[in-house]
Amino acid sequence: MNADREPNRLPLRAGAMMLFAVAVVFIGLGWHSAATAGNDSPTTEAATTVSSTPTSTSPSTSAASTGKRLCVINAGQVAGLASDVTELLQAKGYQMAEPGNYTAGGFSENTIFHEDDTDKVQADEVAEALGGTVAVEERPTSFTRCRGGIPVVVVTAVSGA
Repeated sequence: MNADREPNRLPLRAGAMMLFAVAVVFIGLGWHSAATAGNDSPTTEAATTVSSTPTSTSPSTSAASTGKRLCVINAGQVAGLASDVTELLQAKGYQMAEPGNYTAGGFSENTIFHEDDTDKVQADEVAEALGGTVAVEERPTSFTRCRGGIPVVVVTAVSGA
């Protein structure tokens, strides 16, 4: 008899399932937010004006200052590595963004990413400035750090020769 008087009331099981579905959605959103938080800092996202890069393979102070800014990102376990490499490159005349950290993993060697042939020339110069112990690769579309610049991902110390 009681069911006849309240036909619009959802059964308890349906309400519990609805609550469970909402909880799963919020947990998924929280997981995604936590996984992507801290990967992009505002200083590495700012766009810069791009000027031509000379074709010289040895970085001089004047040649280094005409290229894109570099973003040194520490993807290793050495504390302060990005700051040290940033100071080294800044002393060689490169335009630098604030150093940062990358905690998502996936890097086993020092790597410089480039987007086009002009960037590749500068990336090769930077690799040489760091002692040649750095891989130069095309930027994967999934790597969104340092837009408008050239990311220098460091895992281990560089010689800086």
